[in-house]
Amino acid sequence: MAKTKVAIVVDSTAYLPQEVIDQYNMHVIPLVVNWEGESLHDNVNIKPDQFYRRLQTAKEMPTTSQPSPGDFKKVYEKAAETAESIVCLTISQPLSGTYASAIAARQMTESVPIDVVDSRSTTMGLGFMALAAAQAVANGADYKAAAAVARALIPKMRVVFVVDTLEFLHRGGRIGGASRYIGTMLSIKPILHLSEGKIEPLDRVRTKNKAVAHMLQIMAQETGGKKTHAAVVHASAPDEASQIFARVQGQMAPASLYLTEISPVIGTHTGPGAVAVVYYTE
Repeated sequence: MAKTKVAIVVDSTAYLPQEVIDQYNMHVIPLVVNWEGESLHDNVNIKPDQFYRRLQTAKEMPTTSQPSPGDFKKVYEKAAETAESIVCLTISQPLSGTYASAIAARQMTESVPIDVVDSRSTTMGLGFMALAAAQAVANGADYKAAAAVARALIPKMRVVFVVDTLEFLHRGGRIGGASRYIGTMLSIKPILHLSEGKIEPLDRVRTKNKAVAHMLQIMAQETGGKKTHAAVVHASAPDEASQIFARVQGQMAPASLYLTEISPVIGTHTGPGAVAVVYYTE
């Protein structure tokens, strides 16, 4: 069997629809949820609906961990069976040790050249970069050129989100600059974003509805009149996410628009009820 030129490897926080993963033959490596003595693979043996249900009654809160270098090596070797080179894209390095594992595994894998991209993002921010790399490969790019296409999106990618409570981010140590809101977290809904790969505060308002409206206002200002690719992402908030999706579609008419659910690994840190818009302009 003839080998393809480039395989795309991406971690499980990317949230690309399964049909996109299948179309481009991407290899997905799961992060890990550690919960009450079990190590569960993100979106493999713990799905979002199970996770959020279990979270409601859990006596012990879950923690998360990155795949090991050995896990990555196995995925690289599997990809190398059908490809001559690999582009691997991971969740932001300040949020997870996944990138470090991917780099360590590259040094252990001699069969193919591998370019590892720190997306400085997650959810569909990472997803859009993986998709752009895959489309570049489909158009004939080699692995270095495909990785460069993904990296070119890093400064353009916006992830803006609202959480119901800062408690989960605080507990998981991922709160970043939003820690200044901790003392008032009962009375405000913070609007957060990823900046330089870290979670930082953008603004705060009194209610979730106002926070969502403000989030969409930020998006409209930043995308106004430009060709936009966007996604709405949610943690166990399908009705609210559907409404946001309809508003984004109606008000901003993006060139592409996805609706996806936050997986258990990221849900551990956002908690249920989080909603996000992810977007970039061409």
